[in-house]
Parts: sequence; structure tokens; C-alpha cells
Amino acid sequence: MTLATDVSHCDDLIRAVAEFRRYAPLVRRWGFELAGRLGAGGRLLVAGNGGSAAQAQHLTAELVGRYREDRPAFSALSLHTDTSTTTAIANDYGVREIFARQVAAHGRPGDVLMLLSTSGASANLLAAASRAHGLGLTVWALTGPPPNPLQSIADEAVPVSGPTSATVQELHLVAVHMLCEYFDEAVTGEDT
Repeated sequence: MTLATDVSHCDDLIRAVAEFRRYAPLVRRWGFELAGRLGAGGRLLVAGNGGSAAQAQHLTAELVGRYREDRPAFSALSLHTDTSTTTAIANDYGVREIFARQVAAHGRPGDVLMLLSTSGASANLLAAASRAHGLGLTVWALTGPPPNPLQSIADEAVPVSGPTSATVQELHLVAVHMLCEYFDEAVTGEDT
């Protein structure tokens, strides 16, 4: 008996990676710019929903901890990890405000808000982006296929063209790792 192997997911990923590669210079610039901002005392705020929240948390862990080599810790906050805060805000103000209210509390002019969304249409992320702009933060986004509302409202975005949320999330993880690699290169002054 032979097992049929469906490799369409792999094929979709290969096609999406080929298109994603054109955003590598932007992700590199983000890594270097973020190193400068955090090195000067700024912070990174990150948010996403569901699987994108996990990706956001992964990014902040790499910056507060380390990516590959030992280096100083930097300020990076995942806005979904404090369940008491997020549930209180959702209860008192509605789910749309769970990230925007935290941006208002923690964000300062010159900080960066990074938003991850496979759809690019989550109302709570759009509200956070709008609040961030009003407070002088820079908004970067990793989104799903263009065009989408989050891509439009962000200062800069990497829209991933993938046929499924899974493919988009896989490339968001690639972007997160590339960002960390370039961040470390800028901090240490060494090619990673």
C-alpha cells in the first residue's frame, strides 16, 4: 500500500516565499531602525490575534531575551499577554479597544508598534494603529494578501500573498526571524 502525499501546502509556501523575498530589504531596514530606537531607550509594542499573537510574543521574547548570541535586553512588549488587562479592557470598553488602550498607556513618541494579522482587517489592530499614529508612534505591519486595511493604515507593511492563513503565518515567522537577525547585526556590528 502506498500513501498519497499531498504537497500542495509546500508548493503554496514556495510560491509565497518567492514573492516575499522582495520585502527582505524593508525587513532589514526595520531591524536596523529598531535597533537604533530601542538602543536609544524606545520600546517596541507588538500585537496580534490568535496565531498572530503567538508570533508577536515570539518576537518580543527574542528581543528581551536573545535571538542567537548574547547581547543586552531591549524593551519589547506583547500587548496580549496580560490577561487581566486585556479582559478588563474588553469588558469595559469592548474588544476593539484591547490594544489601542494599551498603546495609549505604554506608547511614547518615537516608539514602534508592530501589528501582525493574516487578514489585515482586525478591528482591534486597526484601532491600535490609529491610536499609535495619534501618539507619535511608528506603525509597521505584517499582513496577509494585499490590499488590506491594515496595510493601508500602517506607515510601512509587509503584505504576504499566501492562499491560506497558515502560509501567511509561516512567512510572518520568517519575517520575525529576519528582523531579529538584522536587529542583532545592527546592535553587535557583526554580520549574523
